[in-house]
Formats: sequence, C-alpha cells, structure tokens
Amino acid sequence: MHDLLSHPLTVFAIIIVMQWLGAFIGDFFGRRARVKGAVAPQDYTTVLAATLTLLALIIGFTFSMAISRYDLRKNYEEAEANAIGTEYVRADLLPAASAATARELLRKYLEQRVLFYEARDDGELGPIDAATTKLQRALWSAVVQPADMQPTAPMALVVSGMNDVLNSQGYTQAAWWNRIPRAAWELMGLIAFFANLLLGYSEQHRSRGVLLVLPVVVSCSFALIADIDSPRGGVIRVLPQNLIALSQSL
Repeated sequence: MHDLLSHPLTVFAIIIVMQWLGAFIGDFFGRRARVKGAVAPQDYTTVLAATLTLLALIIGFTFSMAISRYDLRKNYEEAEANAIGTEYVRADLLPAASAATARELLRKYLEQRVLFYEARDDGELGPIDAATTKLQRALWSAVVQPADMQPTAPMALVVSGMNDVLNSQGYTQAAWWNRIPRAAWELMGLIAFFANLLLGYSEQHRSRGVLLVLPVVVSCSFALIADIDSPRGGVIRVLPQNLIALSQSL
C-alpha cells in the first residue's frame, strides 16, 4: 500500500476516479428519485454539510500528521550531520593512526548517508544499506580498540560520540518508516466517496460539471499529503543539506 502511496499522481488518479464514481452514482439515483416525485428528507442538507465538514477535518488532521513526519525527518537529518561532525572533531583525542582511520571511515560513512537521502527508488537502498552497515562496524571497532587500550575519560567521550553517530542513523530510519497508517487513507477515501455520493444525490438543476469540482479539489489535497508523507516519491523531499555542507567542509 505504501508503495502505491509513494506516487502522488497515482493517488490523485485513484481518488478522483473514486469520487467521480460516487458523485455520478448519487446523481443517477437523485434524478430517478426526483422523476418519481420523491422529496429529500428535511435533514438531508444537514447530513451533507456534516459529511463535508468531517471530510475537511480528516484531511486537515492527516495533513498535519504528514507535516509532522516531514519535519521529523528534517530534524534527524540535521542531527545526523551534527553527530558526524562532532565525532570527526573528537577523533583528535585518539592516537594519530586511529584518528586518521576514524576520519577516513567517517568521510565514507557520510557519503553513504548522503546517498541514502538522495536515493529515489527503494531498489537503490540495498547496496547503500549494506555499505552503511559495514562502515558502522568498522567505525565502532576504530574507537573501541583504542578505548580498550587506554580506558580514559577522553576515550569514553570518543566512544560516546560514535554511539551518537550510530544511533542517529537508527532514528532516521525509524522516521522514514513512520508513515500515515493505511487505515487513515482508507477512512479518508471512504468519507470522500460518500461525501460525493450525497452531493451528487442533492444536485438538482445545476450542471453536472459542478460535480467535478469537489473531486478535483479533494484529490489535489490527497496528492499533496501523499507527496509530503512519501520520503522518496513526489517532489517534496528532505534534502541532505546539512550532510552535504558537512561533507564539503570536511
């Protein structure tokens, strides 16, 4: 489901077709009812307004969820850059040979983290994840071995900094996996369908073109939410600006 939601244009197409279908089904049954002389219940307008309001609220809350997740991914990208940069400086506390090794590994690790953010397709992540895991093991060994030989407070500071580097990657990965639940998308789609169904049923002497307006507007909202919520799809993405700046400074 999330693979589908990673393509905002696909989300737009599916949602707009579903809403048009609901609108024209409602219009069909509404015209048949009016031909037979049936009159809509007095509280029908209230039900329609309540349904549209509920749809707007659900879209607003979901948009807020997507924005919060996007901000979280941005914050963790900054945290990763800070952790790597700090550990690069703390490498001065290591013996000369170990410091040179740690810095070289950190530069390579930084390159892989930039590639992780710039990857557009999940298929590109396999080699990146493998290289990242290998470098993490090498980085940990590069600081643990000197710390075992010289268990001093400065060495503990270096080990703590490397632990922050490794933990920041885990926090970032968790944030990228944290997407809007599928149930929320299904609920929004269901409410949008019934809202257009009720709107179509209430259409009387207006042109059927009016029934196209709400589906287009709501579908644009769905596509925008899917774009923000998708870490790799769409055009709104978290760029590794801090990581790139750090790479250039190193």
